[in-house]
Amino acid sequence: MSPINVMVNGIPGNMAVNVARHILANERFALVPFSLTGSEIQASEYTLESIAICLLQPEIRTGEIEAIVQAQGPFISVDYTHPSAVNANADFYCQHQLPFVMGTTGGDRKSLEKTVQSSAIAAVIAPNMAKQIVGFQAMMEYTAQHFPGLFEGYTLEIRESHQKGKADTSGTAKAMVRYFNQMGLDFAEDQIAKERDPKTQATRWGVPQEYLTGHGWHSYTLTSADQTVRFEFSHNVNGRDVYAKGTLDAVGYLSARVGDGVAGIVYSMIDVLQNRS
Repeated sequence: MSPINVMVNGIPGNMAVNVARHILANERFALVPFSLTGSEIQASEYTLESIAICLLQPEIRTGEIEAIVQAQGPFISVDYTHPSAVNANADFYCQHQLPFVMGTTGGDRKSLEKTVQSSAIAAVIAPNMAKQIVGFQAMMEYTAQHFPGLFEGYTLEIRESHQKGKADTSGTAKAMVRYFNQMGLDFAEDQIAKERDPKTQATRWGVPQEYLTGHGWHSYTLTSADQTVRFEFSHNVNGRDVYAKGTLDAVGYLSARVGDGVAGIVYSMIDVLQNRS
């Protein structure tokens, strides 16, 4: 079986580089040596394990993409760019019929999905690519759907900590807000406490020093109105490997759907986990 060609966009960003490294280590995939990047990136090339990856800024990518497709053959695009680029990138992928996995959070998510649904391609779009976290969210979704109002009258505190370079609030935390709202809690996304200061992360949160540049920690505290009942739970991820592994699963899943001739469909990581066609 021929390897699945993958173009990872967002290099030299940490997450994009991590995914590219996993692709190089997995014979099921082949790395397309090009990457869409931001206009703020001055370099024209990034070297990863002796492979030169050509960086394409927004002003030149349109003129280059057709030649890349012709030279490389069909490929899946993976997006780990910036929240401000999410919708423009999705437009680009759809215009050039490039199926994509969107791992970047932020942007207008409803518009993002509509763009794919009105196009000739399919995509996997998820705020979190870690399969285990997605499974946890599925449990929360089940509870929200089957036990609405379960925590009515309770107060909620959500705290999240990510590396300094993460621009937006955690997509995972935002998803949890929706589930808690269904369970009767009055809580808005802008109430999520966001931590990006490495010193505070190390001293108050206890994030190990080696993971200050790459982690995702979340904590949730629910307290009853009379203060007699308290629920606390958390999920902490150190490093980026768990996201990269989930991303490659999403790429494999999407490649199979593209092979089936699917178009105009937005898949989630739940679809990937269940291998739904």
